[in-house]
Amino acid sequence: MTSPPPPTKILAVLNGKGGVGKTTTAINLAATFSEKNHVLLVDADPQGSATWWVERSEKGMGFDLAQEMDPRLLEGLRKITNYELIVVDTPPALGSEALAAVIPAADYLILPTPPAPMDLAVLIETIKEAVMPIGVAHRVLLTRVDPRSLGEAQEAKNTLVELQIPVCNTVVRAYKAHERATLGGMPITQWRGKNAREAEADYRRVVDEIRRDWRN
Repeated sequence: MTSPPPPTKILAVLNGKGGVGKTTTAINLAATFSEKNHVLLVDADPQGSATWWVERSEKGMGFDLAQEMDPRLLEGLRKITNYELIVVDTPPALGSEALAAVIPAADYLILPTPPAPMDLAVLIETIKEAVMPIGVAHRVLLTRVDPRSLGEAQEAKNTLVELQIPVCNTVVRAYKAHERATLGGMPITQWRGKNAREAEADYRRVVDEIRRDWRN
């Protein structure tokens, strides 16, 4: 007898504020995972940035896309069984009903944030209010990190560790490649311009970390 396929994993990308690299993270994680897995990206953000990005693609992203903001339908994500992984780009609003529906449905949360103190403070509030009470596995991902001043990112990591908040070892460095890939309608894995390989390597390391977490 063949064993049944493993249940679909649901990975939500969230932060209580915009402008932190949330959609960039969702798109690039979905694209990188899709090289080995059948992936669905759910755009639950009313701004529709992920949908806009995917619709600009000329050769496809490697994953499927669904745009859905109805909390009742988002609560039923676990009923979707024909994908190995569902990545959800969530609304940047803590009070959102859609966000409240997605978090309990998720197996794992990635919380992207720049390392600046104000951004970090908002994220810590998000984790305390929306994540910890539900107990979903999660990691903070430091994004938009200036490659010339990695010390700020290390200080942010130290702060999170002191607060016993899990954080990815990898940081996503800020390169123009990310903006150009977005405008070109492609994930960073397809971009071929300056610093493309460095930018791609960051997200590949993040995916490796997530996969290690899932094996443990």
